[in-house]
Amino acid sequence: MLMSGTPKRKPGRKPELALTVQYATRCAELPTPAKLRRWARSALRKAARVTLRLIGEREARELNRIYRGRDYATNVLTFIYSKRGPLEGDIAICSPVVAREASRQRTRREAHYAHLTVHGMLHLQGYDHARAPTAKRMENLETRILARLGFADPYASEAGGVRRAAKKPPPLRKHGR
Repeated sequence: MLMSGTPKRKPGRKPELALTVQYATRCAELPTPAKLRRWARSALRKAARVTLRLIGEREARELNRIYRGRDYATNVLTFIYSKRGPLEGDIAICSPVVAREASRQRTRREAHYAHLTVHGMLHLQGYDHARAPTAKRMENLETRILARLGFADPYASEAGGVRRAAKKPPPLRKHGR
């Protein structure tokens, strides 16, 4: 189920979020549970039970190999268990990959963690970036949510500061950015 734009909800009512945060890595500059909760809630459009796990490269590589058939550590993986009633799922963010990508993109780790948390929460709710039209919709929503949180557009630095047009990813493209 793909949703377009920002779904409407009753004014003044925030959807419930039952969030469990797990730290399975010793990387530096890990976000606090309060920050992760704030970022996750900002992207939430309906009630959800989510486990957000910060992991190391070995676990990220194993999960990516088992569930996506790709033998490398990726930045974020989302596992959806239920779309009925409250959403249920897990989000795994690979901290060493976040650190490398943030350095390469010349952005703060905190901003990249916020982006990947929002990205994973949108996947949990049915958003996808496998095809150009849905990728653009998802990226635009991510950018709006991150702006409300005080973070810059994570896609603006691509293509020399000009927001690139979404295009179909190559078959072995990493999940996320």
